[in-house]
Amino acid sequence: MAKPLINFSVTLNVIGSLLLIMGILMLPPLAFSIYYDESDFYPILMSSGITLFSGGLLKFLTRQSKDAEIKKRDGYLIVTAGWVSMAIFGTLPFLLSGSIPSITDAFFETMSGLSTTGATILDNIEELPHGILFWRSMTQWIGGMGIIVLTIAILPLLGIGGMELFVAEAPGPTKDKIHPRIKETAKRLWGIYLILTLLQTVILMFSGMNFFDAINHALTTNSTGGFSTKQDSIAAFNSPLIEAVIVIFMFLAGTNFTLLYFGFKGKFSRFWKNDEFKWYIGAILLLVLILTPVVMTNTGDGFLHSLRVTIFQVVSTITTTGYASADFTTWGALATFIFFLLLFSGASAGSTSGGIKIVRIVVLMKNGFLEFKKRLHPNAVIPVYLNKKTVPSHIIYNLLAFIFLYLFVFVLGSVIMTALGASFEVAISSVATSLGNVGPGISDIGPSHTFSYTSSDGNISSGGKWLLSFLMLFGRLELFTVALLFTPYYWRRN
Repeated sequence: MAKPLINFSVTLNVIGSLLLIMGILMLPPLAFSIYYDESDFYPILMSSGITLFSGGLLKFLTRQSKDAEIKKRDGYLIVTAGWVSMAIFGTLPFLLSGSIPSITDAFFETMSGLSTTGATILDNIEELPHGILFWRSMTQWIGGMGIIVLTIAILPLLGIGGMELFVAEAPGPTKDKIHPRIKETAKRLWGIYLILTLLQTVILMFSGMNFFDAINHALTTNSTGGFSTKQDSIAAFNSPLIEAVIVIFMFLAGTNFTLLYFGFKGKFSRFWKNDEFKWYIGAILLLVLILTPVVMTNTGDGFLHSLRVTIFQVVSTITTTGYASADFTTWGALATFIFFLLLFSGASAGSTSGGIKIVRIVVLMKNGFLEFKKRLHPNAVIPVYLNKKTVPSHIIYNLLAFIFLYLFVFVLGSVIMTALGASFEVAISSVATSLGNVGPGISDIGPSHTFSYTSSDGNISSGGKWLLSFLMLFGRLELFTVALLFTPYYWRRN
């Protein structure tokens, strides 16, 4: 008898493991519910219980498949189905507490958290219970490095198939390995992630934040998520020191975690030998140089204040964190257009940021320039170099396919959003920011607004929010992981 094309039993077994972990991670917010003596204790506890029971039931019903090998085809389905399942169960604290009574809005907020997009439908953030706010931040921290990588790090149940899950979920086109064993790699990644989070929490407290605000912003900075405990985001603190701390950690979170690992080991030369890192720094400096005079001209503010808000917004947007210390849509058409383009870029591969990633853009730019040389010297063999190594042609073809798919999904999503009632600017920016996992867009969904808006020019309908939620997942899992499930090749036996 032929083996089944897809092992659904092992898929459900791994999803059960993910739900068990998620149920456990719902418990820390209870500490804040108790401390602040608020009404969200029982809703969160009940949410955790439901999630733990569901995960345990799936594990029990599929216990015979726990040692089965996970094939690549299974890996893509597990990752996508796992994220959708986590988003569904992640809505429970919002729904049961009444903080977000709408299923559509609760799913949008949860997917925005897990995908580290940071787009929100909430117009009353400060009024939410502290436990719910902490869970909201936790969704971003869980999604930043990826809960499946966490599973590989702490549970030895995925065996050889663990690599398939890691490749399907790990952000960015990077082949760098910290350690030859995938489980050890995942542990080191999460170790760095945890150290940065704890370090930022302490520094933010010394910078003037209380513990609750500090730990929440550390969770959402290092995940490049951007959820804040304040409706006005980072602008609410009006502190140059707090902004400086957050800029540093946003920058680090947008850096390839492999480089950060070697940095922790004192091998700083790795940074200056990495082409993407140099382009990352160069892009930030160039954008700050261009935009600071634009901000001064359009706002009338002095040089130092303009420089401060420009640095913050450039780093926040290019790392796809999405925090706001000012509304860049008030800086004139040129600034708005530049920030719209930044919704596509993203930071480094192998970081927690979203978007296309700088390394892809760099390789494609180099390949484009080489095409001009090939026109003049058609018989010459001129390879593309990255980090002084030749980039194989199949990698370039893969990048071209990725860019094409990214832009195709952007155009198609924009058309559908327009058909669902959104204005042109809202349609294109909501799709771009969701696909790039950034958060704020332009126009009525800019940094000073939320995705709950309604205007005479059109609004984001319930259907639009479901579409944007799907695009957040699509972008977070680097397109191909999800897109493969919609191709006949995936479901057809070779």
